[in-house]
Amino acid sequence: MGLEDRIKATAKNIEGKLQKVVGDITGNTQKQAQGKAKQAQAQVRHIVENVKDKVEDVKNKVKKALE
Repeated sequence: MGLEDRIKATAKNIEGKLQKVVGDITGNTQKQAQGKAKQAQAQVRHIVENVKDKVEDVKNKVKKALE
């Protein structure tokens, strides 16, 4: 469930890491902060996808129990 969303989150994480490294190398604190923010957004997206998966699992278990 949500493979496309997981891929997007991973891409956002990589983008954030690269942006932070560029900020580290150049001393640009704004790029560092933007990179960290993108990594945090990616982490939240991964958490949301994990929750969706758990809800789907519970839904399936309840459905089987009611059959």
